[in-house]
Amino acid sequence: GMEGLSVGSVLLTGCDGGLGLALLKGLLEQPRPPQHLFAACLDPQGKVRKAPARGGAGLEGNVTDPNSIKAAVGRVREKVGSAGLNLLINNSGTTRRSTLATETAENMSLVYTTNTIGPLQTSQAFLPLLKEAAEAEGQREMSCNRAAIINISSILGSIEVAEAWEERQDICYRCSKAALNMLTKCLALEYGSSGILCVSVDPGHVTPPLERGMGPVTVEESVRGVLQLLAQLSATSNGTFWDWRGQRLPW
Repeated sequence: GMEGLSVGSVLLTGCDGGLGLALLKGLLEQPRPPQHLFAACLDPQGKVRKAPARGGAGLEGNVTDPNSIKAAVGRVREKVGSAGLNLLINNSGTTRRSTLATETAENMSLVYTTNTIGPLQTSQAFLPLLKEAAEAEGQREMSCNRAAIINISSILGSIEVAEAWEERQDICYRCSKAALNMLTKCLALEYGSSGILCVSVDPGHVTPPLERGMGPVTVEESVRGVLQLLAQLSATSNGTFWDWRGQRLPW
């Protein structure tokens, strides 16, 4: 409900970027912040960033490297124990500016690897911990407080809306986010019976930004909206696509 999130443990990937850091800050500033907050961060050189001193634990978070993911799972398990992991937010994302005329196989591969394969591998790896959280005592209704995978997607991945074509074609980004949305649906179909909620969310905050007036004014406004939405998601939202304003989006 409206009282905000009350999540025991959260793992957030992609914490080097503006949105990731703002989400981290937003989670720490909740009335009841997570007891365990894990931030998986990689700067372009591959060095681990230090998470904020207050309440966050930094993880080496290369979402496309199975060894790195495995190590992260171990670190999280050490801290959360049998309570499991309540909320996985797959926020790792990248883009390359492109048009249909300039798009390349290299762009397509790079962006798909980070934006689609990364969330798949992270979700697979953390499934046992998410299942443990879903089965924990006193948890009945599906929610982000119980067990959930949130894939940070984009309106640009909506085939039906096909937003902002004149502003930016970015084929590699659009295709990777459309594929991520299909992954969300697949995760929802497979993990829903285990009590794990799986949802795609468009934060309205894309890099580089769209034209003025097309999204939230600030990244803080985006994060406020996203966290408000997460607090309200339930079983009926499993396998669906929402934006930062709490509006349902078409695939």
